[in-house]
Amino acid sequence: MIGRLRGELTEVVGSIALVDVAGVGYEVQIPDSVLMRLPAPGHPVDLRIRQIFREDAVSLYGFLEAYERRLFDLLIEVKGCGPKIALSLIGQLGAESVSSAILSQDARALIRASGVGQKLAERLILELREKLGQEAFRLRLEAAATPGGAPPDELVDALLALGYRRVEAESAASEARDQAEDVEDQLRVALRSLRR
Repeated sequence: MIGRLRGELTEVVGSIALVDVAGVGYEVQIPDSVLMRLPAPGHPVDLRIRQIFREDAVSLYGFLEAYERRLFDLLIEVKGCGPKIALSLIGQLGAESVSSAILSQDARALIRASGVGQKLAERLILELREKLGQEAFRLRLEAAATPGGAPPDELVDALLALGYRRVEAESAASEARDQAEDVEDQLRVALRSLRR
């Protein structure tokens, strides 16, 4: 599996970037929001790749950030959302906007992307809301680990990002801290108690 390509951006035609790596040219499909941030042809580029095998083709999808690729992977797990629609969502709305729309259960925002109807938007929200909440929580923890980052209550913030009210989130977080030490375990405990 190809997971990363680092080489020279040779050309961009439509949504396909040609990346030269040691004399081999790889055609990589790129979402529009990422295309706008690519360097000019002739300059080095470092892409996170998702390689997908089909009966009739092997396709490469490229992203500048690991989070964009992770979101792409989550999107294509949902029935009815193939790589083309996932690229459309990320390309037209941006990774942050897609995540935000799913976390806030804003189906209308998702429908703005080509190929996404009401039913698919609702399915994306239903299937990915909790996963993206956990992803947002993990990113907050990583940011907190960087020097100078003394963040607010990450556990409560993660629960708020999942759409729970502050009172519910604080109560569940308090209960979870009594049952687990690790913050990720606390999140699991809190989510279980909120589902009761």
